[in-house]
Amino acid sequence: MSAAFDQFPDATRQFLSGIAANNEKAWFEENRPLYEAGYVEPGKLFVSAMAPLLRGISPDVHAEPRVNGSIMRINRDVRFSKDKRPYKTHLDFWFWHGEKKGWNTPGFYLRITPEQVFLGTGMHQFDKDTLDSFRHAIVLPRSGKALQAAIAKVRAAGDYDIGEKTRKKPPRGFEAEPERAEYLLYEGLTATITLPGAVAYEPGFADLCATHFAATWPIGQWLLAEL
Repeated sequence: MSAAFDQFPDATRQFLSGIAANNEKAWFEENRPLYEAGYVEPGKLFVSAMAPLLRGISPDVHAEPRVNGSIMRINRDVRFSKDKRPYKTHLDFWFWHGEKKGWNTPGFYLRITPEQVFLGTGMHQFDKDTLDSFRHAIVLPRSGKALQAAIAKVRAAGDYDIGEKTRKKPPRGFEAEPERAEYLLYEGLTATITLPGAVAYEPGFADLCATHFAATWPIGQWLLAEL
């Protein structure tokens, strides 16, 4: 399957640059063939190529080659945003765990912009119950040490950023061993890397993504096992 996709076409770069410079319905409708050629069709091929590669990392991951499946829609939700631009200026992918697509389980994430490729593994923001479970897992010796081991393995594999540290002080009622107390400041857990945008248009891009997803997966694996 991965042979069907080797790299994104130049049409992807053209479309993303164009929608960034002309974020309006008239331009989008005039350039709908470019949207199909640079966003939808290569997106489907990419997801189909990634599916077996990702299942080699995590057998239960979901990869659906369609818009509103693993390909995130181009339209922005502007209902509660001051930014009223109608379209996103990036191409996003989400490969999730669990029968129902959502953000409440760990998965693999990729974003392609005109300038950068951003990808990683984990959960960006925990809901209330998951956050509570996460904090207890940090405090408990077995799961807490397993978290340390997972993060150490990711850091040993490459220059990955560990997020999502959002608090300045630990939450009341939780106290962990000093070597992992820092993680009580996190309200999500991800391992990510940012690459030059040009890599999306170079041969072997799907394999490159799979390499980074595999290197960051110990964190997703811990999340699945413990939360």
